[in-house]
Amino acid sequence: MLRVRCLRGGSRGAEAAHFIGSRLGRAFTGWVQRSLQSTQAAAASQNRCTAEDKAHSPATKECPVCSYNEWDPLEEVIVGRAENACVPPFSVEVKANTYEKYWGFYQKFGGESFPKDHVKKAIAEIEEMCNILTKEGVIVKRPDPIDWSVKYKTPDFESTGMYAAMPRDILLVVGNEIIEAPMAWRARFFEYRAYRRIIKDYFNSGAKWTTAPKPTMADELYDQDYPIRTVEDRHKLAAQGKFVTTEFEPCFDAADFIRAGRDIFVQRSQVTNYMGIEWMRRHLAPDYRVHIISFKDPNPMHIDATFNIIGPGLVLSNPDRPCHQIELFKKAGWTVVRPPVPLIPDDHPLWMSSKWLSMNVLMLDEKRVMVDANEISIQKMFENLGISTIKVNIRHANSLGGGFHCWTCDIRRRGTLQSYFD
Repeated sequence: MLRVRCLRGGSRGAEAAHFIGSRLGRAFTGWVQRSLQSTQAAAASQNRCTAEDKAHSPATKECPVCSYNEWDPLEEVIVGRAENACVPPFSVEVKANTYEKYWGFYQKFGGESFPKDHVKKAIAEIEEMCNILTKEGVIVKRPDPIDWSVKYKTPDFESTGMYAAMPRDILLVVGNEIIEAPMAWRARFFEYRAYRRIIKDYFNSGAKWTTAPKPTMADELYDQDYPIRTVEDRHKLAAQGKFVTTEFEPCFDAADFIRAGRDIFVQRSQVTNYMGIEWMRRHLAPDYRVHIISFKDPNPMHIDATFNIIGPGLVLSNPDRPCHQIELFKKAGWTVVRPPVPLIPDDHPLWMSSKWLSMNVLMLDEKRVMVDANEISIQKMFENLGISTIKVNIRHANSLGGGFHCWTCDIRRRGTLQSYFD
C-alpha cells in the first residue's frame, strides 16, 4: 500500500461514521448512513474450505487460502514486483493523491518507466525480502511480470499501466476468499492481470474467488475540478468529506481495509467511496462487520500507514493523523501505540508515499515483525513491546509507494475466525 498518503494511510472527516453503529445502538437513516453502520455478527465461519467447496474443486487437499487478521502466524504470502514499473499519467485522480512538488515529475514522465537505476535497486531489495521470508518459513508467491508501458483504451478513457508492486492494494483475503478490488486509478485498471495465474491456482485448490464490480472509470467518477494545491486545501476538503472520487459507481482499493477477525475497518478515501464500502459490507455480511473509521488526514489513501493493527487488541495509530474514533478502541480494552517519528531523510524520493511507511510493517506472528532496517526508533518501540524485529532494507522500494504491508498480501495465516470486540 499508495500505501499522499499523501498515498499511504489516512481517512476522512469526523462526520464519517464511527466504528460501531450497531454496538452503540444508533439508528441511521438514508443510504449513506446505512453504509456507515456495522453489520451484525452471525454464526462462526470455518477456517478452512468447506466440504461442499472442495466437492466443486478439482483439488482434494486442504484449501491454501485462509487469513482472518494481520498477526496470526504467516505461512504463505504474495510479494509484489517492481519490474517494469511505470509512472502513471498525470490524470485528475493522480494529481489529487500526490504533492505539488512531484507534479512536474508526473507531467514529464507519465507513461514512462520510473528511474531505471532506482527501480533496479528496488527489485534487489524486494528479492532480498523474499529470501528472508523464505528463510523464516514463509511460502512466497510472485505476480507475473507485465509491460506496463503499453497504452490501452476503453470506451471511457485511455491510459498506460503502473505496476504490480503492491498486492495489498488490489487483493483482500477474508477467510478462504480472495477479493479482487475494483481500484480507482485508471492506470491500475488492468493491474489484476498480473495476479490471475496465482489466483486461478488458489481457486483450483478450493479457494473462493470474488471480483468486485469493475468501475467504468468514466469522467463522472472523478471531481474534475477538485481544488487541491496546498496541504491546507487538502485538510479543508478532507474535513468536509470531499474527495476526488464521487459516488458515481462503486470503487475501492483493498488497502483501505484492515482486518481484525469478524471486524473489518475501512476509511472513505480518495480511492474508496461509500458505494464501494457498501458493496463490501453487503458482500461480507452477516459473518463480518465492516466499520468506517476516520482520521485527521489531509489526503487519505490506504489505511495501513495511518492505522495498522498488529495484534489482538494492539494497534499502531499515526500521531500525525489521529483517529476520530480512537476512544472506542480504548474502551474495548485495546492498547493504542503511537509510533515514533520516521527517520527517513527529507531528500529521499517518495513519489507516492509519506515517511510514515515506517509503521507499514508486516507481522509474521504476534512476536515477530518485519521492519525497515534504517528505522532504529520503531525497532526499539517493537522491542519494548516484546516483539522481535526482522530488519530488511527496502528504502528504494518505499519510493514506489509502499512498505512491507503494502508490498505483500498474506494468503495463509495459521488461526481461526474470532471476534476481538464482543
